[in-house]
Amino acid sequence: MNLRLTAILLVSALTASAQSPASPAAPAQPSKTAPHAPTARNAATPAAATPESSAISKRVEKYLRTVYAWGPQFQIKVGTPVETPVPGVLQVSVEIGFGGESNAGQVLVSSDGRYIVQGELSDMNADPFAAIRQKMHLDDAPSDGPRDARVVVVEYGDFQCPSCRQLQPVIKALRPTYPQVRFVFRDFPLTQIHAWAMTASLGGRCVLQQNREAFWKYFDAIYETQDLIKPDSAWDKIIEQAAALGLDQNAFKVCMAAPETKQVVESSIQEAIALKVANTPTVFVNGRRLVGGDRESLEQYIRFELAATERSSQEKKPRD
Repeated sequence: MNLRLTAILLVSALTASAQSPASPAAPAQPSKTAPHAPTARNAATPAAATPESSAISKRVEKYLRTVYAWGPQFQIKVGTPVETPVPGVLQVSVEIGFGGESNAGQVLVSSDGRYIVQGELSDMNADPFAAIRQKMHLDDAPSDGPRDARVVVVEYGDFQCPSCRQLQPVIKALRPTYPQVRFVFRDFPLTQIHAWAMTASLGGRCVLQQNREAFWKYFDAIYETQDLIKPDSAWDKIIEQAAALGLDQNAFKVCMAAPETKQVVESSIQEAIALKVANTPTVFVNGRRLVGGDRESLEQYIRFELAATERSSQEKKPRD
């Protein structure tokens, strides 16, 4: 998609240098559209269009066309401004089309039509990451660490992704460093650019089915031998890895070919899409997003959450 079309709609964190698909296509990414901008929290109050609101909508369109050089070849539909929980601040939906592709987002506008904010309206009384955590389904996911851990690190990754390979030794080192943290892996194979990523994800699910403890050995081995795996040899390499882990070969092959196994991986993909994951690796620490998984930043998030949850736990303890 033309970069001018997506400029307002892309979240800056998603444009990091981590691995991302060149031309998104289902099922690993949402159709052909770019990641959607965050939706403002708290439902806005619908209102009928008035001359004043129509004037604001036209002003928003004119401003955006001027800022991003969106000429007549860009189709822009600006919705009727609606009230937000903040007095004097309106929310306006924006739909943009170009070359048969489209995207949508929201902007915030002052009620007098003077100021515009291209961002997200957040409720500071609410947990800013609760909605993200609620979209994650981790019960059956491969994980290491206490299931009741106060801090949970979730990676959405692709076994063929070079950036994910760079993160692998970081995760391997952090697991024993923070035994009180739960580390979880979720499959997000970018099948449109990585020919054997889905095969590796299927293999991971089948390892998990036979021996949950063996998954992380599989996880490390696939990334550490990533350069040796080719599209035409991927199946055999995955089978060899299962044999090295001492798994039942016949049962493993049946699992790899089973439609149910692929359905589990597809569910993980859909979860990533619902979370607007656009690059691999994308890591969440108690719902806080980190694209690329830089070790320094990842440890910063982990330490922050450990300290925050410890304070919260102490505050909840009854006092004598």
